[in-house]
Amino acid sequence: MHAGSNDGSSRKGPNFWLVLLALLLALFFAVLESYAVSTMLPTIVADLHVSQFLWVASAYAIAGAALLPLSGALAEVIGRKPVLLGSLFLFALGGALAGAAQSMSMLIGARTLQGAGAGGIYALTQIVLSDLVTLEERGAYNGLFGLTWSIGGGIGPVVGGGLSHHTTWRWLFYLNVPAAGLVAVLVILCLRVPTPAGHWRAKLAQVDWLGNILVMGGTTSCAIGLTWGGLIHPWKSAPVLVSICAGCLGIVAFAIYEWNFCASPMVPRSLISNRNSASGYLQIAISGLILVTVIYYLPVYYEACRGSSPTGSGIELFGLCWAQGLGAISAGISVRVLKRYRVQLWLAWCLVVIGLGLLSSMDESTHRATSIGYQVILGTGIGAIFATAYFPVLAALPVTSTAPALSLFVFLRCLTPIWGVTFAGAILQNYLQDHLPPDLFDQTTGFGPGVSIAYAVIPQIAQLPEPTRSEVRKAFASSLNIVWRVLIGVAGLGLLSSLPLSNLPLHTEKDAKWTEKDAKWTREASTELGPNIDSKA
Repeated sequence: MHAGSNDGSSRKGPNFWLVLLALLLALFFAVLESYAVSTMLPTIVADLHVSQFLWVASAYAIAGAALLPLSGALAEVIGRKPVLLGSLFLFALGGALAGAAQSMSMLIGARTLQGAGAGGIYALTQIVLSDLVTLEERGAYNGLFGLTWSIGGGIGPVVGGGLSHHTTWRWLFYLNVPAAGLVAVLVILCLRVPTPAGHWRAKLAQVDWLGNILVMGGTTSCAIGLTWGGLIHPWKSAPVLVSICAGCLGIVAFAIYEWNFCASPMVPRSLISNRNSASGYLQIAISGLILVTVIYYLPVYYEACRGSSPTGSGIELFGLCWAQGLGAISAGISVRVLKRYRVQLWLAWCLVVIGLGLLSSMDESTHRATSIGYQVILGTGIGAIFATAYFPVLAALPVTSTAPALSLFVFLRCLTPIWGVTFAGAILQNYLQDHLPPDLFDQTTGFGPGVSIAYAVIPQIAQLPEPTRSEVRKAFASSLNIVWRVLIGVAGLGLLSSLPLSNLPLHTEKDAKWTEKDAKWTREASTELGPNIDSKA
């Protein structure tokens, strides 16, 4: 098999740019849908008459994270194009079902399906990009991906708030169908990466199914326990403890099996056995946790403390979301020009710590412009980390390890937000139960002690009499300050994890297995897949 192809300087034809457009559009729609839900939750909760709001967000994140390793494994044995198209189909189908949901159970099921498709999109867009360009020239393209993420994240809350406030939240999910169809057409017509030869049974036999079952089961069990904790069941209750412990044991069993018994592991030990890769993985996991937690709970601050509408709270997130694009583009270009990534990461983490520290100083009367300025500092740092963190991961590994390395990278970025959103929700819920004025429950309807009041109370704050209204807003601001302070400690860990990095040179080659459609590649792929192949595939 070819180890690599030194063609990073080759000219890019029209097909390349159309494929890049398809990847950016796929990422944009997946991010848009994810971010838009943050400002729609109060409306969805009120419309469907439910109390357990966290599942609307968690189901999407759990499914996306749990199925990410499988997406990367299937992309290696079946091919990039079929798996990307399958992910788009799941994303569209889940969106259609979510739009038609008449109950929370149906909505959660649809969001799970949609999350599985989004997870595949996140992984395959990165993997296909790595097939098309070398690591050395990827800085500028990473900046484009970061800008796309920031645009989707920037307008997502506004779109979600606008739809839920002026029309219906269902349109957000319905729009995923034509969006995914447009991307699928571009992929079908323009993406020309090789598809491994062989019978489908021989291909599927190459997948580490036991490892996938362990990691999916462990991830799901952990996430369910975290979602239950403090909201549905007490943290010390048997359902919560059993779910979390079983999930952790499943993940440990996955690691033991992968590194000691599996003949073809999807997460080889070599991916994390060097300090650069381990540091990059830890940094993206921590930055993903911080970003999504802030995205979900800053709208709570604006709607509860500042009286913003869902649309208004989305607009007030512009500072965070658009600054991500600035940070990503700047960091990506600097890596491309300087061939260095350590200083960018160090500076980015300093900005994140400072930004969170400023957020933690806000109270219920902080001026909007001031709070948005704080977001800009935080968003610039997060964007730079998102665009830069995988350079230390991939620089330390051979190009033939790119697909599994990126699958693990995106898996961690999607897994840790589950912890962040859940823990922040528990902090918010428990603090509010203890600090909301006692007479609040006599003046409002639809909820009581023990119910997820964080979202249920927001639509009613404006109608509360004084001084109850001011006391409620103060309670929300204080509870969110605790969330931001916890995140400062998490960001400090991210900064510490970036310190041991060394500046390894960036690859100037691509994996020829996925860039050359020639007879030799077909023969080698057929040999790897065994004797049961279709020679005409």
